[in-house]
Amino acid sequence: MPAYSEQEIIAGCRKKNRALQEHLYKTYYSVFLKVCARYAKDMQDAEQLLNDGFLKIFNEVSGFKDKGSFAGWMRRIMVNTCLDYLRSNYLKTTMVMHVNSIPVEESNASVSNEGLEHIEFKELVSIIQSLPAMTRTVFNLFVFDGYNHSEISKQLEISEGTSHWHVHQARSILQKKIKNNDSLNVSYEKTIR
Repeated sequence: MPAYSEQEIIAGCRKKNRALQEHLYKTYYSVFLKVCARYAKDMQDAEQLLNDGFLKIFNEVSGFKDKGSFAGWMRRIMVNTCLDYLRSNYLKTTMVMHVNSIPVEESNASVSNEGLEHIEFKELVSIIQSLPAMTRTVFNLFVFDGYNHSEISKQLEISEGTSHWHVHQARSILQKKIKNNDSLNVSYEKTIR
């Protein structure tokens, strides 16, 4: 593929140039699939969110004001696409049901780097995807996308305290799953030796 400047790609996408749209899609496919995978319940949903997000990008590219990062602008659209997905009535109901069924623990949880050393990206995404939907969403917004609790509470129509709770709950669950995963890897390594 020929190399294009960012300005050429933006101008081409504004003119609905299919070749430049395809180039943009292929360039950012893996980056934005990772973003969508953190919010989706499985990879099939993540790919659908990715395609929905790119459709929005192509339709709204004329709204990009050439100020700031184009990649950051696109990322914001991807995150908002994921949030729209999670706001749907079915998923909102599912999120509330999961939140109410999770026991609250008072531990001071943090994910250790020791467990993360032995875990691959696909495993980490799988563990994050296993979180209850609302907890996963709040955790992603706070940890990966840089939202603060005030912004999260407005986006998801929850209190700031609830946002704090979800982050704490996600860290607690992730810590246990990563430790469990690390224990399985150590056992497997001992068996191989």
